[in-house]
Amino acid sequence: MQRVYITGLGVISSLGAGKEANLKRLCNGQSGIGRASIFESKYTESLFFGEVNLSDDSLKEVTNNQDSVDLSRTALLAFFAAEEAIEQAGLSKGDLSSYRTGIISSSTVGGMCNTVSLYNDANRKEKPSTFIDSYADAEHTMRLIKRYGIKGYSSTINTACSSSANAIMLGARLIRSGRLDRVIVGGSDALAKYTVNGFNAMMILSDEPCTPFDANRKGLTLGEGAGYMILESERVVDNNRVLAEVIGYGNASDAYHPSTTSPESIGPTLAMQKALALGGVKADEIDYINAHGTGTVNNDETELIGFSNIFDQPPIFNSTKSYTGHTLSAAGVIESIYCVFSLLFNEVYPSLGIKHPMKGFASKANETYLSGIEIKHAMSNSFGFGGNCTSIIFKKA
Repeated sequence: MQRVYITGLGVISSLGAGKEANLKRLCNGQSGIGRASIFESKYTESLFFGEVNLSDDSLKEVTNNQDSVDLSRTALLAFFAAEEAIEQAGLSKGDLSSYRTGIISSSTVGGMCNTVSLYNDANRKEKPSTFIDSYADAEHTMRLIKRYGIKGYSSTINTACSSSANAIMLGARLIRSGRLDRVIVGGSDALAKYTVNGFNAMMILSDEPCTPFDANRKGLTLGEGAGYMILESERVVDNNRVLAEVIGYGNASDAYHPSTTSPESIGPTLAMQKALALGGVKADEIDYINAHGTGTVNNDETELIGFSNIFDQPPIFNSTKSYTGHTLSAAGVIESIYCVFSLLFNEVYPSLGIKHPMKGFASKANETYLSGIEIKHAMSNSFGFGGNCTSIIFKKA
């Protein structure tokens, strides 16, 4: 089995465009959640969002797509994050076009951020819009494949909120088994009326910025963003470029309910157990967990139950969704990138907005910036609708 190393990171979120901007605001405890100014919806005055503070035109400019008229915002966000990751990893055109290089991306929104533009198309009221070819879930992946000349294995995953975590898991499996030498893994999602209206119909959106693991939490905040990692096999990697190692992952489903996890936390518990077993580490060797932590009543409670099922004393944990909002399919990879930050710099960022810790649990989320602490193993949790639960363990390089 080949070891799997991370050699490049790229991210764009409501915290900013790029790794440095995201890291700075995490360290300073500055949330990116606020009123939306670019996204158009009747809910922008009543709800908060984790919006990327760049218009589509600005995103086209920074990604060199000024002449494109049919790109979805999902694709534009993906272009930015993928380019940053590829540049850090130092991948050449030859590396990217090799049949030993693959790409696995993810999206729940895809081109649905252009649903309104397609209304007239669906009703045959006028000529097809420029977005007719951009509506598919895999549109952003196909754009990346064309842009970078990727010829190897490709796939687009949609398992709701665990989508990009599963992209990381599948990419790592392909490398471990020797099928590929490197894989670009991640995901992208833009704010869209379709998803905002859908989540609002479930009555799980908070009218205040989300406060994961607070006793009075009112629900989640939707965000947007993209993140990508470059995974490389030990067979081809230059050790000077290694940022961290992927050592364990687990996926499980409790199949309890379309949108909630089981009260016993069956899926989350099993996912964490599988990740620990594959990674060859004991529960007490996990130094930090980036929790799924959405801020909904069910999720936060069942995740803490999962922690009590696994750990005698849960390690330090937080929810960085209190900074970015829930970025749907992009959440898993963005939060995994934040895990790598913690491994690289030996620091943990505070969960924001906690005024009253949840009762009945021995542990509570970290509320202060911690630095100078030894973090050798970090876990990232991503739990999707339908009970699709994924945990990934990263090891310090």
